Amino acid sequence: MSAAMDTESTYSGYSHYSGHSKKAHRQGRDRHKSPRSKDGSRSEKSVTIQTPPAEPLLGNDTSRAEEGQDDNWGETTTAITGTSEHSISQEDIARISKDLEDSVGLDCKRYLGLTVAAVLGLLVFFTPIAFILLPQILWRDDLEPCGTVCEGLFISVAFKLLILLIGTWALFFRQPKADLPRVFVFRALLLVLIFLFVFSYWLFYGVRILDSKDTNYQGIVQYAVSLVDALLFIHYLAIVLLELRQLQPMFTVKVVRSTDGESRYYSLGHLSIQRAALVVLENYYRDFTVYNPALLTASKSRAAKHMAGLKVYNVDGNNASGQSRAMIAAAARRRDSSHNELYYEEADHERRVRKRRARLVVAVEEAFTHIKRLQAEEQQKAPGEMMDPREAAQAIFPSMARALQKYLRTTRQQQYHSMESILQHLSFCITNNMTPKAFLERYLNPGPTLQYDRDRWFSKQWTLVSEEAVTSGLQDGIVFVLKCLDFSLVVNVKEIPFIKLSEEFIDPKSHKFVLRLQSETSV
Repeated sequence: MSAAMDTESTYSGYSHYSGHSKKAHRQGRDRHKSPRSKDGSRSEKSVTIQTPPAEPLLGNDTSRAEEGQDDNWGETTTAITGTSEHSISQEDIARISKDLEDSVGLDCKRYLGLTVAAVLGLLVFFTPIAFILLPQILWRDDLEPCGTVCEGLFISVAFKLLILLIGTWALFFRQPKADLPRVFVFRALLLVLIFLFVFSYWLFYGVRILDSKDTNYQGIVQYAVSLVDALLFIHYLAIVLLELRQLQPMFTVKVVRSTDGESRYYSLGHLSIQRAALVVLENYYRDFTVYNPALLTASKSRAAKHMAGLKVYNVDGNNASGQSRAMIAAAARRRDSSHNELYYEEADHERRVRKRRARLVVAVEEAFTHIKRLQAEEQQKAPGEMMDPREAAQAIFPSMARALQKYLRTTRQQQYHSMESILQHLSFCITNNMTPKAFLERYLNPGPTLQYDRDRWFSKQWTLVSEEAVTSGLQDGIVFVLKCLDFSLVVNVKEIPFIKLSEEFIDPKSHKFVLRLQSETSV
C-alpha cells in the first residue's frame, strides 16, 4: 500500500490502479451484499434512513470544478488499497455511493405527510369561517340581529385564527432533515385527533344548525369561537408532545464507530429509536472526526506481512485445520518480536509527521509574509490594479504546495483535500485577513465530517438495525446499529440513574471556639 501511496503518478501506474479498481468494485459489491441478508432475519429489523439532498459546502461551482479536476494535484496517485482481494479505490467508493443513491429513486413519502398536514390545516382554518358565513348566505333574512356582541366575537375569532395559523406553520411546516423509516407516532395521532375533532364539529353543525336553520346567530358565532379555542388547546398539546417532552434528559447513549473505536456520549430524552438514531447521526457529522479508511490499512498490511512470512509444509497429509493451528502457534511465537517492530514503526511515523509539519508551518508563514508585502505594494497602486484574493492565493500557492502535499500524504489526508478546495480556503483566509495558524488548522488536525465536501463523506445513506420496533421508545439496555457502506455506529442506551439528594444541617454554633491564653509567661 505504501508503494501505491508514495510513488510518482505515471500513465501506466494510473491505468494499473483503474483496472485494479474495477475488479475490486465487483468484489466490494459482493462483499457488501452479505450483511443485508443477515439484517433481514427474524431477530433483527432493518430500516433505512437517508439524509435529504443539500447543497455542497463549497457551492455548486466548486463541486463542478472538482468533478472535472484530477485529484492528483500533488504528483501522486491516490488509492486506498489493502490486500489484493479486498482493495478498492477512492473513485470506486464514490461511484458505489452514487449508485446507491440513484437506486433509491424519487421517494414521495417525504411529501405525503406534508400534503396531508397541509390539507388538514386548510380544513381546520376555514371551518370556523364557514360556520360563520353559511347562515349569512343561506338564511340571512331569518337570522336574529346580533350587534356589538357578534362584532367582538368576530375580532376574537380573527386574532385566534391568526395565532393558530402562525403556530401551526412554526410547528408542523418545517423542512424535513431526514427520511425516517416509519411515521412519527405522536404527530400521526395528533393529525387523527384533529380530523376526528373537526369532523365531529361539522357533524353537529350539520344536524343542529343547517337542518333546522337556527336563527340564533349569536349562538352560532359562539359555537365557532368554541371550535377555535379547542383547536388552540390541541396546538398546546402538540407542543408538549412534540417539543417539550423530549427536552428532559432521561438516557445516556454511547456511540462507538466500529472501525477505529472512536466514541462519544450524548444525553437524550423520551424519544423513539428512529428519532434517537436521527439525533445520533446529526451529532456524528458534527463531533466525530471524518472517517479515513487509509489509516486502517497500515495494521492490515502489517498483519498480512507477518502471516506471509510463515511457511507450513504438509508432510503427514493432515487437513487444513492442522495447518491453521500451526500458523497460529508460529504467530504466537513471533509475538514477542512484533511489538518491537510496531514501536519503531510508530516512532518513525511520528518523527516524519513532526518533520513535515515543521516544514509546512514555515512554508505557510513565508507565503503569508509574502502576501502582506504584496498588499503593502498594492495599496500604493491605483484602485483598478489591485489583486483580488483568488489571484493572490494562486500566486502564493506554489510556494507551499509541495510541503502541504507531503504532509497530507504522510498523515493520509490527501483524498479529502483537492487543489481547488485548498485554493478556495486560502483565498477565504486572505479575504478575511486570517493568520497562517488559522489557515493550517484545517490540515494539521482532522476535522469533523461537516468540514469536508459531501462527495468525500463516505456516509450518506444509513441503515438502522434494531431488534426492537423503531417506533418504540428508548429503554435501558437497548442496542441498535447504524450501518453505512464502510462502517457502522453501535449505539448502547443506558438510563440515567435516580439520584437521591439529602441535606445535612450544620449548626452555626459548632464553628465557634474559645482561645484561652495563659496570663503568666516565662521571662
